[in-house]
Amino acid sequence: MKLIVGLGNSGDKYLYNRHNVGFMLVDKLAEKLGVKWEDSSKFKAKIAKKDDFILIKPMDFMNNSGEPVSLVMNFYKMLPNELTVVHDDIDLDFEDVKKQLASGSAGHKGVESIISSLGTKEFWRVRVGVGRPVNAQSVESFVLSNFSEEELGVIKKLDISNLFD
Repeated sequence: MKLIVGLGNSGDKYLYNRHNVGFMLVDKLAEKLGVKWEDSSKFKAKIAKKDDFILIKPMDFMNNSGEPVSLVMNFYKMLPNELTVVHDDIDLDFEDVKKQLASGSAGHKGVESIISSLGTKEFWRVRVGVGRPVNAQSVESFVLSNFSEEELGVIKKLDISNLFD
């Protein structure tokens, strides 16, 4: 069983934010698997299932992602290494993708929340480069800003499905 979590913030105003790249990519994965999202108040998330895959998008703010992840993992009796978290990363160049196991949060609040809720960092992360702030723009304001149309086109072409074979 594999749990794939896309990190983002729920709500239309965040839809194309850099911080929502995790949502965007698991949406694309759900489409490729041919599964539909269902609202789950039990898990505080949108959830989609197919065969050995469970996809979720926590429906709280990014900083509270750990609780829904923990609820799903406990319900399905999953081990930490069966979890992959897909999220934005300003320390990677735009559109670069890196999968790694058991790394720290590097200051990412959503990842910190998951580490705190699970009590471990022994899970997979798919880090997606969203670029870095320029000038004096804060990191928070940068990740909560929308991708440009050109950037969004590039992001929509990214395919992470090969990372889960």
